[in-house]
Amino acid sequence: MKSLSLFSALLFFAMVATAQAPQTDDAAAAYTKTITQRAAKIVTPLGIGDAATAEKVQAIIVQQYRDLNAVHEAQKDEAEKAKQLKQLHESFLSKLSTHLNAEQIDKIKDGMTYGVLNVTYTAYQDMIPTLTNDQKSKIYDWLKEARELAMDERSSENKHKEFGKYKGRINNYLSSEGYDLRKEEKAWQERLRKKREQGNG
Repeated sequence: MKSLSLFSALLFFAMVATAQAPQTDDAAAAYTKTITQRAAKIVTPLGIGDAATAEKVQAIIVQQYRDLNAVHEAQKDEAEKAKQLKQLHESFLSKLSTHLNAEQIDKIKDGMTYGVLNVTYTAYQDMIPTLTNDQKSKIYDWLKEARELAMDERSSENKHKEFGKYKGRINNYLSSEGYDLRKEEKAWQERLRKKREQGNG
């Protein structure tokens, strides 16, 4: 199924450049600065009261970015890469759980994946207001799966590709449930247009 134009635009609005592997001392310093700033932006909204704990969590995220980059850079065998990424993923979440609760860890997952889960889930609900609770639950669970995989990618492009795979699965599922997604998108765009007009009025 072809991607929905407006929907795809919503998915990709948050894409940002991801630093590549450092090649020189200067590049290594710049890379460290980039991933440290990125980690800080993820940790700050958590509102961790204890400064020492916040620093530990930030350090865990920085190291995760560094380790992910190393695996992607060095391991060319896909099966072995998947195995290493899975181990790294589980270790990362285990380290976070010693300092944070489940809600805070979810926020870190969202931060590492540009909030695409919530943007996508909201968009589906806006586009198809008649979704049942069971349908919403399936969509959300699939997007959570996508987020887990996207966390282990090192570039924004590949993170979004993981969500794209699951979006295709969701679209196929909704079609099998009897929804005409082209029709739903057209109606959604019309509703958005009217909202904009009312806002300007």
